Amino acid sequence: MPKFTYEGTITLSSTVKNLDAAIAWFQEKLGFDEAFRAPGWAEVATPVPGVTIGLAEGDEAPGGGTTPVFGVADIDQARRELEAKGVPFEGETIELPGLVKLATFASPDGNRYMLAQSLAEQP
Repeated sequence: MPKFTYEGTITLSSTVKNLDAAIAWFQEKLGFDEAFRAPGWAEVATPVPGVTIGLAEGDEAPGGGTTPVFGVADIDQARRELEAKGVPFEGETIELPGLVKLATFASPDGNRYMLAQSLAEQP
């Protein structure tokens, strides 16, 4: 069992060509609400508590494939522990100041996953 703490959220991240169109599709077709938006990124809330779909705007949407993003309380601790167990990470941990820290890693089959630590102020 890991010593770091999961914070109880999962974001399923996908790349989209047009953020506005993607959000509209999720709202109109699936009835999901926009939960968060920043330049180049948005999240829509699913009806499952703690599960959102993250939409990253990019020129080359892959046409499929989702990256599950696991929320953790302390990304640095989680990354150290996973690296000590031989989990390979892609590059350094990325920080979007005031928003989030992100670290991408891969399974033995090459599937991508991410850890995310929210940096937003808690109410």
